[in-house]
Amino acid sequence: MNITVIGRKCTPRENFKERAEKKLSKLDKFFGAAAEAKVTATVEKKSQSVEVTVNNDGMVFRAQARAENMNDALDRCVDLLVRQIRKNKTRLEKRIHSEALSDFVFEDEVQEETSYEIVRTKSIAVKPQSVEEAILQMNMLGHRFYMFRNAADNKIALVYSREDGGYGLIIPEE
Repeated sequence: MNITVIGRKCTPRENFKERAEKKLSKLDKFFGAAAEAKVTATVEKKSQSVEVTVNNDGMVFRAQARAENMNDALDRCVDLLVRQIRKNKTRLEKRIHSEALSDFVFEDEVQEETSYEIVRTKSIAVKPQSVEEAILQMNMLGHRFYMFRNAADNKIALVYSREDGGYGLIIPEE
């Protein structure tokens, strides 16, 4: 697995980079050498956060955690990634190294999700709006995300509120 460690508002120390490589090497058995992992460490006022994103053959696995120090946040991220894999083991066997998942025994059992149940379907009118209008509409509805047609390019887009208080914009690639 190719691992990249970057810092936001900080420069990660060498021992953190080594720890990240050691922790993420646990996931090598699932993904193999072709996977790309990006570890982003951020220093905030009262805590530190770590975000780990693993890209493997079009599948994206992401975990984010906050703690008083980066090492604890990194440990939580790796645990969250393992939990995601464990929870979706059956489906993932078809996408990633099936022999690695079928031979791997997880220490603590988590109820595996075998099917997804859609409990509600909703149709919406997607009208052209600016990004600012879409954010305003999302906030007025009290939602965490909002899909709209971007008036600038007439393409479908999605705005969402981030945990850090900012907003994100998702634009699908074609």
